[in-house]
Amino acid sequence: MSSIKSLLKIQDLSKEDVSAIFNSATEFKKNRQNPTRFPLKAQSWGLIFSKSSTRTRVSFEVAVRELGGAPMFLNAQDIQLGRGEPIKDTARVLGRMIHGAIIRTYAQTDVLDFAKYSQIPTVNALTDEEHPCQILTDIFTFEEKRGSIKGKTVAFIGDAACNVPRSWVFAAELLGFHLHLAAPKGYQSTVQNSHTQFFTSPQEAAKGAHLLYTDVWVSMGMESEAAVREKAFQGYQLNHELLKLASPEALVMHCLPAYRGKEITEALLEERSQEIFDQAENRLHLQKGILDWIVS
Repeated sequence: MSSIKSLLKIQDLSKEDVSAIFNSATEFKKNRQNPTRFPLKAQSWGLIFSKSSTRTRVSFEVAVRELGGAPMFLNAQDIQLGRGEPIKDTARVLGRMIHGAIIRTYAQTDVLDFAKYSQIPTVNALTDEEHPCQILTDIFTFEEKRGSIKGKTVAFIGDAACNVPRSWVFAAELLGFHLHLAAPKGYQSTVQNSHTQFFTSPQEAAKGAHLLYTDVWVSMGMESEAAVREKAFQGYQLNHELLKLASPEALVMHCLPAYRGKEITEALLEERSQEIFDQAENRLHLQKGILDWIVS
């Protein structure tokens, strides 16, 4: 079964894989109004979601459909997973019926087990440990606007212990850029490499950065910690004062949804709305690139 491709985590990709995904995404974006290729023709793909979603669900459903396939949305609570069926049993059943699966859930092991037992292409659309599709989209967007990310500096400001910055760490090593992670003590990433620097000062992290990036302070499943987290992250907001310390050509990104006035100011989000919502739109094109790479 070695010929089966999946996207389970950034670490599984090579530079050549990323290049192939980006090239496909560029092609599909350019030709969206007049498509010429339908690599998922006559295929059915399941979207198995345990976590709520806007951008991930819509981008993947539209991507599968526009690539010629049929998307099937499966809320985990509406199938037997929600009643305690083991993921490996669900995987064995669906693997005999559908051509691929896109999974958004809590545990990384669920995605790994599904791929193992289903023996069909599987995409990690988000777990508590990683968010590979988002980070690939972010890098694709950066390179679309500023050229190669190699050698550049990305500054992530906020909760550096969650899935998004963790995937940024792995991407920095793979693609050769510098990553600054600014977070309070207790909220730093547990993974690191020679491309990563940790800061408690957002100002130090932002100095000279080519991309300022943030995410929500309270991720899904952490709502009970909201008051504690909002207190801890005071001072870790993307704003114009922080932007002045970055490179003059710096981009501002947010993977959304955004809580204006918390992790990013209303003024900065609106001023940089073009790049932030280009980033959001590119989820569609990048998902197409991923799916094309998987079935090629």
